[in-house]
Amino acid sequence: MAGKWLIITEKDNTARRISSILFKNVKKVRKKGINVYQADNTYVIGLKGHIVQLDFPEEYNNWSKVPLKSLLRADIIKKVTEKNLVEVLKSIAKEIDRVTIATDYDREGELIGVEALEIIRNENPNVRFDRVRYSAITPSDIKKAFSSPTEVDFNLAKSAEIRQKIDLIWGAVLTRLISLSSGRLGKDFLSVGRVQSPTLRLIVEREEEIKNFKPKKYWEIFASFRKGEEVFQCKHEKRFEDKEQAEKAFAKVGDKGVVVSFEKKERAEKPPTPFNTTEFLREASKFMSVNKAMMVAESLYMSGYISYPRTDNTVYPKTINLRAIVEKLTQGEFKKEAEFVLSQEKLRATRGKKESKDHPPIHPTAVAKKDELSKDEWVIYELVVRRFLATLSPDAIWVVRRGKIDSSGEIFRFNGRKLIEEGWRKIYIYSKAEEVPVPDLQEGEVLDIVSKKLEEKETKPPNRYSSGSLIKEMEKLGLGTKSTRHEIINKLYSRKYVYGNPLRPSEIGMAVINALKKEAETITQPDMTSKLEEDMYAIAEGKLSDEYVVEESIRFLDEILSNLDRESLSKTLRDGIRKDKIVGKCPKCSRDLVIRKKKGDSRRFIGCSGYPDCNFTLPLPQKGTIYITSKLCEKHEIKRIKIRTKKGYWDLGCPYCNYLEWQEKNKKVN
Repeated sequence: MAGKWLIITEKDNTARRISSILFKNVKKVRKKGINVYQADNTYVIGLKGHIVQLDFPEEYNNWSKVPLKSLLRADIIKKVTEKNLVEVLKSIAKEIDRVTIATDYDREGELIGVEALEIIRNENPNVRFDRVRYSAITPSDIKKAFSSPTEVDFNLAKSAEIRQKIDLIWGAVLTRLISLSSGRLGKDFLSVGRVQSPTLRLIVEREEEIKNFKPKKYWEIFASFRKGEEVFQCKHEKRFEDKEQAEKAFAKVGDKGVVVSFEKKERAEKPPTPFNTTEFLREASKFMSVNKAMMVAESLYMSGYISYPRTDNTVYPKTINLRAIVEKLTQGEFKKEAEFVLSQEKLRATRGKKESKDHPPIHPTAVAKKDELSKDEWVIYELVVRRFLATLSPDAIWVVRRGKIDSSGEIFRFNGRKLIEEGWRKIYIYSKAEEVPVPDLQEGEVLDIVSKKLEEKETKPPNRYSSGSLIKEMEKLGLGTKSTRHEIINKLYSRKYVYGNPLRPSEIGMAVINALKKEAETITQPDMTSKLEEDMYAIAEGKLSDEYVVEESIRFLDEILSNLDRESLSKTLRDGIRKDKIVGKCPKCSRDLVIRKKKGDSRRFIGCSGYPDCNFTLPLPQKGTIYITSKLCEKHEIKRIKIRTKKGYWDLGCPYCNYLEWQEKNKKVN
């Protein structure tokens, strides 16, 4: 190869793997603390994601003095965030003839590559450059990608940069607006973002639905019928809203029932569709947070075990040799499952509704041993393997029995099901098969009624969002992208706007949304954000100018700032912040108990708001994030508290009960 060649990847471990796949006798050299992999006349360098970032000039840093509107048309600058990396790139740029961008193939990855390319071209304007795209870091995928390089997609990179710019402006304007209005500055500032706000609104409004829900009573009648030794339960076909009617119907039910209709048939249950990012995170959220699941998936991808985990695709492309992957899996811990799939005459993969050309659905790319991976890595790897094998498995077959039974004019329905062939369910163990036993019956057959009951029930409020169902809703509304949705949810947790899973909003989270809904509701609606995501695709396709999209977004924010009632916004936010600190009523003087900090050492505790007249206090753990729940201790009428640590949530319960228990234990010890 004539001249010197530089290959740029997104991370260091990707650079290490790619260099080992492409070259022999790779030598690792450290330059300014950066790993450079050298072989022949080639350098391979892994970046640390973005090495530059957009920011406001320094004169805009004083939140209190800089007018919010001035942020809208400020000259955004690029700041180097990884100085040593940039210096190494500059020094190597002077001696190379060609550079290949091998960052992740998506919008963000394209921008990361272009950022590095711009630095290199500033030093060496005549350098040749190209792009390689791959969906798995395996020898075959990498060699294939490097054998047919393509062009850098500057429009795709531009669309990512414009999103960064708009998010910077939105985030700065709105975050400063509510932080200044609430008086929460410094490390306790309140953040608001383009995607964050409408996502938080979903959680807040669901919580309000639950709080305002008024249950309605209804009655249901159940009867258990016997045929031979088998007893099965049926439900009255009517749900009664009136108790008197229910009691009349219940009284009519005799001690016999006549089968008036019976149907028995086999029903095939199709296997699940291939994993795209949204579906993967929904399933993974059963085991860990969506943010952690994505981090683990990225680690497995960079280690060559699974394909790229950021994809919208739910259709395997024809270029993937599915049988070869299954055959490879027979050599590992999923031998039995893989052989079951191969026992079919022909492999047929399920297809989802979304098909894209950038990356295939998430699938295994190498055989992993359990002792090679961490506990979390194995959980995610097993999930991906089992999902992949399930998509190639035969249908599950059920026998379904449906019909009606008449007892003195009261009609009961039954719907039985029995699994007779496990099919894909044999492999995908995360979906429980619930059987409902019902025997074979004949029309006109008379059955004994073993028991009957009239049950009073209440309608239930809607469920809170789990992180998995929230990601699905965000996708439906066009909030964020496959690459950012889990990060948005994580940000809501870190800002103390939400806690738990299912997600509950904190008082301050509710205050932020209620204040914005009152004064600038459009910020909390998905419409503008969803439209902006569509505009990003248009920019990437060269159909829309980036200047137009930025200007449209600035005009939108300008209008909001012009119509705001800052005083009203401030009052709503400050009331919410005050409520967020209230734990309950002081047992001594009945004034509010609030979370406070000691002067000087910043240790936190619960104290009476009537201090110094009342000095009642309760201790608090000094580590972890405190969440005041809406559940009251029945004995003390103090809100129960949860503590979030790196290991998860710890239910402290009522802090007063907790303190009294601690005192009792100390008495016994002493």
